[in-house]
Amino acid sequence: MLVEQIWTDNPLRNFHYLVACPDTLEALAIDPFDHQLVLQRAEALGWKITQILNTHEHFDHIDGNQAMVAATGATVLAHVNARDKIAGMDRGLQAGAVVKIGSSVELEVLDTPGHTMSHICLLSKTEVPALFSGDTIFNAGVGHCHYGGDPDILANTVFSQVDALPDETLLYPGHDYIVNNLRFTLDREPGNTLAAELLQQVESQDPNEALITNLGEERQINTFFRTDSPEVIENFAQLQSTASPTEVFLALRECRNSW
Repeated sequence: MLVEQIWTDNPLRNFHYLVACPDTLEALAIDPFDHQLVLQRAEALGWKITQILNTHEHFDHIDGNQAMVAATGATVLAHVNARDKIAGMDRGLQAGAVVKIGSSVELEVLDTPGHTMSHICLLSKTEVPALFSGDTIFNAGVGHCHYGGDPDILANTVFSQVDALPDETLLYPGHDYIVNNLRFTLDREPGNTLAAELLQQVESQDPNEALITNLGEERQINTFFRTDSPEVIENFAQLQSTASPTEVFLALRECRNSW
């Protein structure tokens, strides 16, 4: 499996992805909002885009679809319940479906509601697994739930699906928010030395060569995975020491909304 992470350098700090078969050089474009940038990168690499996948229906993930289809003839894939939200969708996906790319790449579809209710992630079953997470989980953070989402459902998705994946799973999120997210982690857990060290490392990084974390690292520096941390809990006056992981997650999500 070949993976190209594409930094858009726009105000929304989007990442787009090309996932290609090394044998046929056929490629899947994930959330190609800046379609010209994605097309240019595919041409430079010699890859042929045959499929487009939208992790969810927000404009900054789907608005490049029509131009991309016009340029490549690619088919459009998204959550089965997003048909009335994503124009021109060709294939609706459900949990457990497989997206095949070329002759040797297969990605499993995870139904991951929360950021929106029609959100999917893709999981590779490669030797080192990889999660293309859209806006469900970011480096050191998780998605908001302002536009068609639900924080309780997001918490369940993170705990039951994302946190069940192995430590070595590489994370490919839909946006570059790592600096602000690490600052939030440290606001909630000032004693997190690993988050502090990583913040120093990435504050001046070039997003064109962004750090790729794995879930083992996220469990140490992403406050939304750290709902059993006494320091995190103590920083919320409304929480008891016996607060459940969901209660802590929801307090964190509410705090992050206005932080």
